[in-house]
Amino acid sequence: MMEERDEIADFSEELLEEEEYQETGTEEHEHWRVVVDRGQTPVRIDKFLIYHTGDTSRNRIQKAAEAGCIRVNDRPVKCSYKVKALDVITLVLDHPKHDWEIVPEEIPLDIVYEDADLMVINKPAGMVVHPGCGNYTGTLVNALAWHMREDKAFDPNDPAVGLVHRIDKDTSGLLVVAKTPEAKSNLCIQFFNKTTKRHYNALVWGNFVENEGRIEGNIGRNPKDRLQMAFFPPGSEMGKHAVTHYRVLERLGHVTWVECVLETGRTHQIRVHMKHIGHTLFNDERYGGNEILRGNQSGTYRQFIHNCFDLCPRQALHARTLGFRHPRTGQEMFFTCPVPDDMEALLEKWRKYLQNIQ
Repeated sequence: MMEERDEIADFSEELLEEEEYQETGTEEHEHWRVVVDRGQTPVRIDKFLIYHTGDTSRNRIQKAAEAGCIRVNDRPVKCSYKVKALDVITLVLDHPKHDWEIVPEEIPLDIVYEDADLMVINKPAGMVVHPGCGNYTGTLVNALAWHMREDKAFDPNDPAVGLVHRIDKDTSGLLVVAKTPEAKSNLCIQFFNKTTKRHYNALVWGNFVENEGRIEGNIGRNPKDRLQMAFFPPGSEMGKHAVTHYRVLERLGHVTWVECVLETGRTHQIRVHMKHIGHTLFNDERYGGNEILRGNQSGTYRQFIHNCFDLCPRQALHARTLGFRHPRTGQEMFFTCPVPDDMEALLEKWRKYLQNIQ
């Protein structure tokens, strides 16, 4: 059990670095900080925090530690860690301090599957996953709080339940949500061990020479732009190891419809990897995909591209399939959701364009 908890604590950093992480709210937020006195004798950190925070239970501290939210000198620690003199202890969460309490909001959810342990949700493009960075209402977590309002055992503010992974605000597709701490622990381990199956569909700029390939390279925060992630060479001290597999599904002239399979999960992984190999996601404003990157500069073509942008006003990325083992029964589960209307209309527009120029 302790080994599993260690893995969950490690995975919490992976969760914050997911490609399926929301467009807004990617920063960590410090909710509490203390520098330990020089004369402090070694003591378990849970006891230390109970004494110094005053109104926090041991159970809540334990859950925060299991989720990787309690840091000592910027590294996650377990409750058994012994506090030492001059340690810098912080509580770090993925939403702003003033937004600690998640308010239930009656927002419709497209629930693909639900049982006593978990939910699988098809998130629409435009919905932020978690409150933060100016998006404090209307998020998926607010909707979950409303949906689970009658379940007294489900606390939307408790990091031991809820979202297991994330996708960007303007990416559509499947997410799994844990209703119980046991389900979340099990699912987090599956994500950490890379035994889950995650397939994405994307429309990208350019035509590929090959039909399939593998992209390997570290991904980390862009030192020149905090809102972007950047590619770094494999083995670099910058960023974290990332691997994306891709396969061509349909060639549409100046763009290509592809399937991407994640071997790892980093912030904006598909978006950064595709840009690195010269195939930026179509209409991905953050990474330059909202410019005309292929084709001529005629007025007719420019108008066609802008009409495409209007038809699908976001990066053309969809989390189409999700697979994992049920945390309680061990049954292998696999879910697929259709390509949303805006991306389907975009594909049809490119197909007609290709027919007209042939």
